[in-house]
Amino acid sequence: MTTTATLAPVSLELRTGPRHWWAGFRSMITWHLVSLRLWLVLLAVVQVLSGVGFVLGFGLFFEQIPLSVTLFVSTGVPVVNLVMTGMVLGPQLVADQKASHSFDFIHSLPVPHTASAAAWYVVCLIGGLPAVAVSLAVAVWRYDGLPLAVTPDVAPALLLTAFTGTMVGLAVAHAITSPMVTRLVTQVLVFAMFAFTPILFPVEQMPAWLGAVNSALPLRHMADMVRASLTDLPFENLATSYAVVGAWGLVCAVLAVRALGRRR
Repeated sequence: MTTTATLAPVSLELRTGPRHWWAGFRSMITWHLVSLRLWLVLLAVVQVLSGVGFVLGFGLFFEQIPLSVTLFVSTGVPVVNLVMTGMVLGPQLVADQKASHSFDFIHSLPVPHTASAAAWYVVCLIGGLPAVAVSLAVAVWRYDGLPLAVTPDVAPALLLTAFTGTMVGLAVAHAITSPMVTRLVTQVLVFAMFAFTPILFPVEQMPAWLGAVNSALPLRHMADMVRASLTDLPFENLATSYAVVGAWGLVCAVLAVRALGRRR
């Protein structure tokens, strides 16, 4: 007697499409918020303290600080908060993950590379935006008559600044294999950001050649975008600033996603 077994068809779900991307995006945000809950709280506190420290500390250099100086510093600090979170602290966290051997596990999860990068961008926003709000509030409280003029452009300016800072940080973090080198590069970035980029001071105070170099880099344009959205100061070629920052963000996002793919 011969028995014929009938095999039931196996349903193979292809892991592609918007639904899979959205599921991976939500999963990675949940993963980061749960696994980094203590780190995120400390990050937010440190960012708030550093932002408030910059706003109040610059006043100590002047017996009577000019409003033009307070306006420039107060509108530059939000850029520092957002860039520090994504471009500096993010790579340092990845370096720690590599050192603790948890990096390969996290990036072997079945999540699209773009969804993983987008989730990290949202986490960096969560870590940086509270400091932006608090530092601006403290600036208004501390300096009477501070001529802030918040415009609707503040949303795209802050979001694009955070996006590009985060993507640059991701590209650095995933392109460099050595955790020690990653930490060293981030420290160099911190030094360069405060010493050689016109975020907290006008570009006119820099040598002409250094100002020209900054015209091709994103940090100066980030500061112009955010400052234009928070004041009524005139800015020429603001569209160029958005284009430069956006181009840096897209290029670094592509590099970061490709690096994520190579490391799986």
